[in-house]
Amino acid sequence: MIKVSVKWQKELFQDLEIDTSLPPYVFKGQLFELTGVPPERQKIMVKGGILKDDADWSTLGVKKGQKLMMMGTADEIVKAPEKGPVFIEDLPEEEQVIAVGHSAGLFNLGNTCYMNSTLQCLHSVPELKSALIKYSNAGRSDVDQTSHMLTVATRDLFSELDKSVKAVAPMQFWMVLRKKYPQFGQLQNSTFMQQDAEECWTQLLYTLSQSLRSAGSSENPDAVKDLFGIDLVSRVHCQESGEESSEAESVYSLKCHISHEVNHLAEGLKHGLKSEIDKVSPSLGRSAIFLKESRINSLPRYLTIQFVRFFWKRESNQKAKILRKVDYPLELDVFDLCSDDLRKQLEAPRLLLRNEEGKKLGLKPKEKTSDSADKDVKMSDAEGTSTGNDAQSSVTPQEDAPSDKETQMTGIYDLVAVLTHKGRSADSGHYVAWVKQESGKWIEYDDDNPIVQRDEDILKLSGGGDWHMAYICMYKARVVPM
Repeated sequence: MIKVSVKWQKELFQDLEIDTSLPPYVFKGQLFELTGVPPERQKIMVKGGILKDDADWSTLGVKKGQKLMMMGTADEIVKAPEKGPVFIEDLPEEEQVIAVGHSAGLFNLGNTCYMNSTLQCLHSVPELKSALIKYSNAGRSDVDQTSHMLTVATRDLFSELDKSVKAVAPMQFWMVLRKKYPQFGQLQNSTFMQQDAEECWTQLLYTLSQSLRSAGSSENPDAVKDLFGIDLVSRVHCQESGEESSEAESVYSLKCHISHEVNHLAEGLKHGLKSEIDKVSPSLGRSAIFLKESRINSLPRYLTIQFVRFFWKRESNQKAKILRKVDYPLELDVFDLCSDDLRKQLEAPRLLLRNEEGKKLGLKPKEKTSDSADKDVKMSDAEGTSTGNDAQSSVTPQEDAPSDKETQMTGIYDLVAVLTHKGRSADSGHYVAWVKQESGKWIEYDDDNPIVQRDEDILKLSGGGDWHMAYICMYKARVVPM
């Protein structure tokens, strides 16, 4: 270590230490800090010429107290920013969630992936979260205590997920879920057993439908039914006796039945709306086979579809899994599954939607045929029969759509969540949620580990092997303003 002085322009820097065991580039770094002249611009005169970055000090003959000359121009002094850089981890946690673009994952508490994936899918429904926020801690007299506790636990967990970027442990929710539905607390070898995600989904929605129903008369709205309820009308007939009747029912999901003939979701849904039932025929005086054919008579804001992949195998006395590949679309049109009455109601909104989307592509609006115009005249004003330019220009397939009272269904849906199962048995394997964010990107929620995915990754979950395959799909309605 030797000390030298360096003259640069009108300045003289004294007692600068040179560590001769290090290359000259290190010494140039010291001078850069003092003068602001970058090392590549520094010209330091030594024996034999200009000091090179990789020179050997021992060959340069630099002595203690020697004065070295340096030439070079300094960079313009950069002013310190008025506001320093802000790192995501320094933001309040709620702002971190916005910056990251997705909410937190959920810790697996021991074979609870079925519960975690269900919660992540339902957590993506903003209208459901809004209804939960309004739910009172006091509860209601017509709701049992465990249902009230499960509703509060769901509300609080959803709120925590919205505010956290770190994985959340859903301990309180899981404890109350097992209290309300003891089957989810089954043990095997002192370990909690894997459960069916579809059963968890169904039971949770049923509980919320009871808790979030407005108090008072049955005419008051049911928040869960408004969001997920599907009204079906069915024709029930017996070929043997010729008897025929009609039925109406409300369900929270459609079934996609899987057979060797089914390759696509649309085919499976058509199969799912047909069934054979064995019941007593009054005219025959005995049991007979009746064919039940159903059609959708009222559409939900969120359409839930279950792929019927599990069935009871008598030989092994357990649930077996159908691995067959069944493709599903990012955009689903259910017009062909609707009743005649509902189809008539959908015609005008669908035309408005097509014209608006066509405008964006530079296409001319489609003219109505005389037949469709006659049909529209018969439709009520509430069904949106106007086809003028003003009405068309106001139509947008909105993500943040107005309330149901201000919009009309089109029968067209966009995929927003997929719950998958990986494995060959319902009582084992692994469940994962794949959820579309408001930004349009997809997040795979594998318990506590959120991973960004692409549209094409989502379409690969159609089955046909041992990879994750769609078990439940949730679609969001594309609507038009009234």
